[in-house]
Amino acid sequence: MCISQLELLIPTRYWKLNCFVGIHKPNTMKKFLICFSLIAFLFCSCQKSNSPKNTIDPIELRIDSLLDQMSVVEKIGQLALRGRSSRGEDALPEELLESVRKGEIGAFLNVMDTTHMRQLQHAARFESSHGIPLLFARDVIHGFKTIFPIPLGLAASWNPGMVEESSRIAALEASSVGIRWTFAPMLDICQDSRWGRIAESPGEDPYLAGELARAYVKGFQGDDLAAPTSMAACAKHFIGYGAAIGGRDYNTAIISHELLYNLYLPPFQASVQEGVASFMSSFNEVNGIPVTGSRKLLTNILREKMGFDGFVVSDWNSVIEMIAHGVAEDEEAAAQLAATAGLDMEMTSTAYEDFLEKLIKEGLVSEDQLDFYVRNILRAKFRLDLFDHPFIPSDHPGTFYAAPSLQLAKEAAIESSVLLKNDRLLPVRKSAKILLTGPLADKGREQLGTWTFDGEEEPSVTPREAIESADFFEGLSFSRDKDFSKITKVVDAARFADVIVYVGGEEAILSGEAHSRADIRLPGAQEACLKELAKTGKPILLVIMAGRPINISNLIDQVDAVLMMWHPGTMGGPALHDMLYGLAEPGGRLPVSWPKMAGQLPYFYNHKPTGRPATAESFVSINDIPVGAWQSSLGNESHYLDAGYEPLFPFGYGLSYSTFSYKDVMLSKNTLQEGEKVEVSVTLVNEGTFDSQEVVQLYVHDRTGRITRPVRQLKRFQKVKLNKGTMQKIHFTLHYDDFKYYDNEGKFDIEPGKVDIYVGGHSSASDKQTILIQ
Repeated sequence: MCISQLELLIPTRYWKLNCFVGIHKPNTMKKFLICFSLIAFLFCSCQKSNSPKNTIDPIELRIDSLLDQMSVVEKIGQLALRGRSSRGEDALPEELLESVRKGEIGAFLNVMDTTHMRQLQHAARFESSHGIPLLFARDVIHGFKTIFPIPLGLAASWNPGMVEESSRIAALEASSVGIRWTFAPMLDICQDSRWGRIAESPGEDPYLAGELARAYVKGFQGDDLAAPTSMAACAKHFIGYGAAIGGRDYNTAIISHELLYNLYLPPFQASVQEGVASFMSSFNEVNGIPVTGSRKLLTNILREKMGFDGFVVSDWNSVIEMIAHGVAEDEEAAAQLAATAGLDMEMTSTAYEDFLEKLIKEGLVSEDQLDFYVRNILRAKFRLDLFDHPFIPSDHPGTFYAAPSLQLAKEAAIESSVLLKNDRLLPVRKSAKILLTGPLADKGREQLGTWTFDGEEEPSVTPREAIESADFFEGLSFSRDKDFSKITKVVDAARFADVIVYVGGEEAILSGEAHSRADIRLPGAQEACLKELAKTGKPILLVIMAGRPINISNLIDQVDAVLMMWHPGTMGGPALHDMLYGLAEPGGRLPVSWPKMAGQLPYFYNHKPTGRPATAESFVSINDIPVGAWQSSLGNESHYLDAGYEPLFPFGYGLSYSTFSYKDVMLSKNTLQEGEKVEVSVTLVNEGTFDSQEVVQLYVHDRTGRITRPVRQLKRFQKVKLNKGTMQKIHFTLHYDDFKYYDNEGKFDIEPGKVDIYVGGHSSASDKQTILIQ
């Protein structure tokens, strides 16, 4: 019994060599004494009691052993994440290997040459003083080789199971080349489609984002983090990155206490509950303090209140960027801010390496704090089983582009696609003569979307390749193409078609980090091309591939159907083929509100009512104001004269090829007290002629609170498949605590009063019942 504990406690290289046959070698006597002491300690522990209460965590004891042996400089080395170019790699410098041997580096980003990886790992594990393995990281965001829809697209699936499976495949493929840490999932709530990184976001709702957070962590980390097919997940960007003013990347975030706890923190809390291994601090400031230097956020909230026990890594250079923020005079001050805030690991910049030893000697940062950081990082490496299995196993089961993976990627693209309009066009008959056109109809690389460093164009199947029977005429050759001469040729080709399928949107580079847009209309000459095609009188299917909702207000009445595919990934073409011909139907629902124009942004369904909420009865449009009208406050409500008060499409919206109705929303009780629950039921009827699926959504509205409350809040959802002409009773359970919320004083509670409960197919659903909270 004690021997088995000892084998876990002491690293294999000490157990088999140093403790027994290596004490005659230089520098091994100390290791022998440590091993002997541990044996004695463990023997005494075993003699004292076998009760679970006295069980020793072998990982923590191994960490204690290492910390006792490490110098301050070696400890600081564990805090160093060194970056390599994401484009590729040069030869491995000998100086880099020597730094690893000296224990000056703890992890690497973007090392993709497996020979280099093995050299570096060998140097760390078998040529350094303490044999601490390296951790190799990569941005594996929505697939490694097999690329799935962008995260905003996966959020549109409203299918956490699909998200978990896609993340499992990403981990399987990436770990096969030694990547054991990914910088995903991104859990930033975003309410502004101008922001480039909305493409990576789970959307605007904290409940949906929380369900997806759990799925991502389960998928990446698997059932056992020690398995060679698992990757440590990283919840990012903590916190408020998606709240950037104006949707401009890296910009300031101003977040009240109630919004922080009710809106932005819940998906991160869900990831902690699921056991996420790491967090990433965000670039931005929150209320005047950059997150990377905020003890309130990184320690008081993340560690103490949320209970996170993993490690926190900075974003790229965000430690030294606190100088530009204006809160650190130089890199030494930046290192002190980050170290006292609660940042475990520094990505790419070297402020810790250059100044942390000095700061410790001067008493400005304690060595106990350093030990805490090293302990968190070592714990992750032990949990990943990197000490005993530092290399890629020869029998690793990961395979790129495996048939089941490609099938799931196709299903994910279908599940994520949102049908926004369908004026009796889809599905089309198989015999229809189709003109396939548009700048993204045959762009395998572009349909992969942002953050696909390892995705490849050749295995990616485009609409042109998948819809072989269509006549193809590209026209505009890229999304920003302004060559109007190409439009005439497309229009000429359209005259011989029964249906026009236009695949447009944004190239992948137009969304993602640092790629915010003030104007979110279709770029280039795409609008002009579609308007000319509309003049032919031929029915048009507009397929959008983009990293954000696109302003199509000027086009919506000129096309017959609109299908939002986001950037669908490797199997976007086959997915479109099946949806086009009715072999499958779009299964997505919007995870964000779709604005009429950028001037409405930020826009979100869960807004506050204001003292003058807009209504259809009192709204006054800019076109309805009489010339020479008296200078009065027409309408007297919160709206835009030229855009109204509603989005083009609400959160949760999406059509199917069938028609659903909701009947008999019922509650199991009319009052609710502390500790109780209420059952909510509704009858869903498929009244159409297709077997179909619907996302049944439940929202609540607290009529009167101690602070103002959102007009709607998503609390539950179910994705339901229902045969044509059938009905099904859908059940939800709400607990008393589901109605509680945080106020600006930090109080989490619900006061007595009425709460409306809505059930329907999107956030504007009107079927409701009311419950009295007592």
